[in-house]
Amino acid sequence: MAEQPTDTGTDRAVESVFREEHGRLLASLVGRFGDLDLAEEVASEAIEAALMHWPVQGVPAKPGAWLLTTARRKAVDRLRRDQAYAARLAALQVEADRAASAPPADADADLPDERLQLFFTCAHPALPAEARGALTLRCLAGLTTPEVARAYLVPPAAMAQRIVRAKKKIREARIPFRVPGADELPARLPGVLQVLYSIFTEGYAASAGAQLQRLDLAEEALRLARILRRLLPAEREVAGLLGLMLLVHARRDARTGPDGELVLLEDQDRGRWDRTMIEEGLALVPAALTGGPPGPYGVQAAIAALHDEAADLATTDWPQIVALYGVLLALAPSPVVALNRAAAVAMCDGPEAGLALLDSLAGEERLRGHHPYPAARADLLQRLGRLPEAAAAYREALALAGTEPERAHLRRRLEAVEPSGPDAGAGT
Repeated sequence: MAEQPTDTGTDRAVESVFREEHGRLLASLVGRFGDLDLAEEVASEAIEAALMHWPVQGVPAKPGAWLLTTARRKAVDRLRRDQAYAARLAALQVEADRAASAPPADADADLPDERLQLFFTCAHPALPAEARGALTLRCLAGLTTPEVARAYLVPPAAMAQRIVRAKKKIREARIPFRVPGADELPARLPGVLQVLYSIFTEGYAASAGAQLQRLDLAEEALRLARILRRLLPAEREVAGLLGLMLLVHARRDARTGPDGELVLLEDQDRGRWDRTMIEEGLALVPAALTGGPPGPYGVQAAIAALHDEAADLATTDWPQIVALYGVLLALAPSPVVALNRAAAVAMCDGPEAGLALLDSLAGEERLRGHHPYPAARADLLQRLGRLPEAAAAYREALALAGTEPERAHLRRRLEAVEPSGPDAGAGT
């Protein structure tokens, strides 16, 4: 037993354990009892029991195992009281009783790690796309429903309904709680990776709000990606995704100024980049790119590595970045990738070459509401001295931008290319 902590210290210990062990605890309970709602309820009850007992008894040597044993006992008690679960209880009785008889504070076995099954359950293709990330944050990151609602900028009641519907779908469609077989894994893993990358992207570049970044959300995605990397160490695209996240997130402190204003890559103080995180990300790139054909996340990690290794914008290896974007376009064709490649071409071959590529994307439906597209055009038009066209493009980008730092940046750019006067800033 650890030395008995103060109430405050114990609360912090419980919070830390819950943060680290929640996904493992929930996954183990779902695997044992086959019911996500039941697993969540008894996991919460086990935490409540810890808050009651640990201040008196001290934090156990293996707190995760204590929580699991306590939760299993509560699940068995609940099943015994609920006749609707009688058939399931009969099937689980022997194993559940064995688990319930184990001493909670001195459990010998470590908490089993069944989170990989939970990753694939939360990201199952039968679930609506908008529910997958929410379930992942709720079940694997341990966020509360209001916290998940804030992450997706929706009211808590709406998020609660979304999560309830997703759980009902899992139950009614009999979505299996298992890791896909070797023949299924190549088709299913990209969905899991996309969920994590979507969570990270919303944290790194928020879609709306007063702040450019939502660092807590980005860091949750990073934590989950680290877990997935430990669970699937041989999967190169998992290494690629984690490497990409690390290399991009390493720039977080330099991306905004003292008042939260947007700082572009070309103006960032690279001394503020997190070198430890960069080194960790760089070490993952070879693992992502060797041993077979490259995947999209591995290629994006390689692009991010070239940015992070450069001393400044002028010494960045733009030809190599353009080449890598060409590879990425072949692997995962997308107008957004084409937009990024055009921006890199502009750095490599000049603004006119980049603008020609951007203009060729004008008919792409996916770019119509994507403010970086008109913003990129505006920048190149400004560099070419075509100021009235640049002003029109800045106004278009301003109308689409979601966060206040982005809008403030675009307003400054617009003021720089548009003469002051009664019509200046029209449309902003």
